[in-house]
Amino acid sequence: MSKSVWDEYKSKLTTADEAVKIVKSGDHVGYGECAYPTRELDKALARRKDELRDIYIMAGNVFHYLETVKADPTQEHFILNNISFSPWDRRMQEDGLDYIIPSVLHEYPCIFRDRPVDVAFVSVTPMNKKGYFNLSTQGVKVVGELKHAKHIIVEVHDKLPLAYGNDNWLHISRVDAIVEIENSDLPIELPVVEPDEVDIKIAQHIAPLVEDGACLQLGVGGTPNQVGKFLAQSDVEDLGVHTELICDAYLELFAAGKITNQKKNIDQGMTMCSFALGSRPLYDFIDDNPSVNIACPSYTNDPWVIMQNDKVMSICMCMNVDLLGQISAESVGRKQVSGTGGLMDFHYAAYHSKGGKGILCLHSARKNNKTGKIESNIVPAFLPGTLVTMPASLTSYVATEYGIVNLKGKSSWERAEGLISISHPDCQDDLVKAAKEANIWRKTNKR
Repeated sequence: MSKSVWDEYKSKLTTADEAVKIVKSGDHVGYGECAYPTRELDKALARRKDELRDIYIMAGNVFHYLETVKADPTQEHFILNNISFSPWDRRMQEDGLDYIIPSVLHEYPCIFRDRPVDVAFVSVTPMNKKGYFNLSTQGVKVVGELKHAKHIIVEVHDKLPLAYGNDNWLHISRVDAIVEIENSDLPIELPVVEPDEVDIKIAQHIAPLVEDGACLQLGVGGTPNQVGKFLAQSDVEDLGVHTELICDAYLELFAAGKITNQKKNIDQGMTMCSFALGSRPLYDFIDDNPSVNIACPSYTNDPWVIMQNDKVMSICMCMNVDLLGQISAESVGRKQVSGTGGLMDFHYAAYHSKGGKGILCLHSARKNNKTGKIESNIVPAFLPGTLVTMPASLTSYVATEYGIVNLKGKSSWERAEGLISISHPDCQDDLVKAAKEANIWRKTNKR
């Protein structure tokens, strides 16, 4: 490391309490995302509660109950706002202390361009000899945030995987303060979601649709994980990956040699993503692996970029579908569960990709724990307040354990009939009745 870079590092090295003194009342403060929380800076900022007012915190999938939120239940000092929701965010929302920012993932950098943060907190790897910190696998929010931030404070963690990508480096000249974290436990590791019997049945309908040379986008959940397992055990070859999220669903595919990225029309030979989240084996796979490229979501999630690849297969889970094909993947009524993310980006792109398919998966029904009754996830209409993640006009394939239907180009009665055909048998009579009442039912004679 050159003497000038090392001297600059030492001059900026400080404590968390000293670092956060740069924050002033009314500032917008960006927090680290997902598996990379900036906990020490959050604690230090909470200790300044009585000195500050109206701090607008911009977060992205918080994985612990923030100290700033605990310290200020009246929200006079700190207001937490989120581009997506985790289980911890749901807890804070239930306490009235967390607010969603509805947004599609490819637009995140534009959001920070138009509404830049005053101070950005970010977790990074130790600096290299050229004066660069690596952002590891957190490209979704922080890339756009750091580009436009007025001030940057880094937490240095020694166990973060080093991830390649043009947007994934931060030079010390951009950094205002450095806080070293001892005995770091980052990145946060998540347990692998094991598929249940329903997930396996849904995946059985989907996996045969994946052809040699397909370009995959597998979402989070039991069904995409099982699709990955089936493909790893299949005869399919030369798969590619262009996705927003690299998760454990891909590991078996890499191990089985199914992913080569050689049939892609762009970024050939590269696995493209904007972030990674999962188990330690996943982070170990990405660490210092030049074939995995972390890129800004304005690239990875741009539908016009994605659709340049042929046979794009976007496989995502959702929570509810109404009888016209509207999709909800982020809220039930006014209860926020997740965020829009990149579901619409990839589903739209897959339809426009040559030979591509966008597939939305859901369990046909769920059991009401209070009443014990089976309740359909295919519904006549959403509960009031439910956010529509994707309009009916963009929906293509929908899959449950009872089958898969393509809604594209279908009329209202064809959509109702198709969706009811893959709904839970115990719920079909009620759905037919609702479709008749809505004047979207026309029983056909099928050959």
